[in-house]
Amino acid sequence: MAPGDSITGARLFMARCNQCHTISAGGMHKAGPNLHGVVGRQAGTQPFYFYSQAHTNRNVVWTEENLNKYLENPKAFVPGTKKSFPGLKNPQDRKDVIAFLKEAR
Repeated sequence: MAPGDSITGARLFMARCNQCHTISAGGMHKAGPNLHGVVGRQAGTQPFYFYSQAHTNRNVVWTEENLNKYLENPKAFVPGTKKSFPGLKNPQDRKDVIAFLKEAR
């Protein structure tokens, strides 16, 4: 499988994630939290966003591996999440979005 492509990831983010998330430094939250700097961050810790109890109880750091699992099936990775997103089933799409998220630091 090819490495993640951040340009393709940006397009996927805008098409599949941007409805609920922002990505800019200091950007406001939408229905979901701002994802700027998410890679390497403790889950459920973005200031001024009210996470579901499932997220705050899930003691996990957003590594590339954990993001991949979450993006594949959010409800399986965090049972009880309020997230309605069904996931990205294509492994390359997940790699591309993660490559984009890594650049947004």
